[in-house]
Amino acid sequence: MTRFSELLGTDFDGEPTTDIDDVIFGAFDEPGHRDRVPGLVELMNDPAEPEIERFLACVALSTWGEAAGYEAVLRAAADPRKTPWYDFSVDRKFSVDSTFAQLADAVADRDLAQEKGTEGLRVEAARALVRLADSEYFEDKLGELFDDATLRALLDDIKDVVGRGVRSLAAGEKHLFDLPTQLVDLASGVSPVDGKLAVELAMSVLKVGSSPRALNHAVPIVHRAQGPEARQFGEYLMTVGDDAVRQQVREALNEV
Repeated sequence: MTRFSELLGTDFDGEPTTDIDDVIFGAFDEPGHRDRVPGLVELMNDPAEPEIERFLACVALSTWGEAAGYEAVLRAAADPRKTPWYDFSVDRKFSVDSTFAQLADAVADRDLAQEKGTEGLRVEAARALVRLADSEYFEDKLGELFDDATLRALLDDIKDVVGRGVRSLAAGEKHLFDLPTQLVDLASGVSPVDGKLAVELAMSVLKVGSSPRALNHAVPIVHRAQGPEARQFGEYLMTVGDDAVRQQVREALNEV
């Protein structure tokens, strides 16, 4: 049995499993997961081990609220293209790396971080990932990824990264994925804690990078934001969107 199969290919009843997610998320109800942490740290940091196994070790450690996992995320975010597992997982739609999307999922969960006293480090890892949103692909996750408290801590970083992305789009720079939609997702994520800012960010993106997909992803802001700016934004989407967008906005504004 390999080190990886012992750590993530064996459930907490000691039975072999091919469902690694079941092991990772089973840790929330199993204090015994802590016994596997030292081995996972060694595996993650061992250059002789397969990149996919090192990556999954990082995902597990981050999901489990372990400092070593968050520190690895910070290192990866500091120089993404030199991360050992970069490009091992590739998105089918855009044919780009999708490992940062999976790391963001892992960092988003805060239950074990609060229990283990690593919440501050978790937020810093989340901050480092958010600051990559103009250059690395996060699938469609950024719209609903982080809890309100984390979002409030990251508002300045979100404003900065959306601003960089908007400037890049305005300059006509080429991107391998749908950057406008990803930035709109980030604005949408902000809307429950700062509706006015969410509208401002989304509008700044749509003015330079509007597309049917980006407009569709902007509709949740109308649902979530409060105040007149949400209605004004909805009216804007009604003007520039297609029939599907207009219908969604009418539902959001209770005008069906």
